[in-house]
Amino acid sequence: MEFCPKCGARMIIKRADEGVKLACLKCGYEELRRVKTLQAKYENQTKMGKETLVVIPKEDADLSTLPTTDVECPKCGYGKAYWWIMQTRSADEAPTQFFRCKNCGYVWREYA
Repeated sequence: MEFCPKCGARMIIKRADEGVKLACLKCGYEELRRVKTLQAKYENQTKMGKETLVVIPKEDADLSTLPTTDVECPKCGYGKAYWWIMQTRSADEAPTQFFRCKNCGYVWREYA
């Protein structure tokens, strides 16, 4: 939550082409913030007959901000991966933890 530096009111988020704008509804102050975003898409898995959510970063440089953990990649066996958590199902169910191998880039998930 951000507060306006001029009047102290809570600022709201507005989307902009260059990033995200924080705007104060009380005094009209606006501030542009550049953010890194991840793009998601659904892919069909014919083996399992399920849809899978695949998260693809816009640039590989974005991954440097993600935390890493010691976990074995199921594809290449490397022992380190980036990880993040997303709420992929309803709010009353546990979130899904995603991993991306630092070596081969393979993405897999685990349910919490």
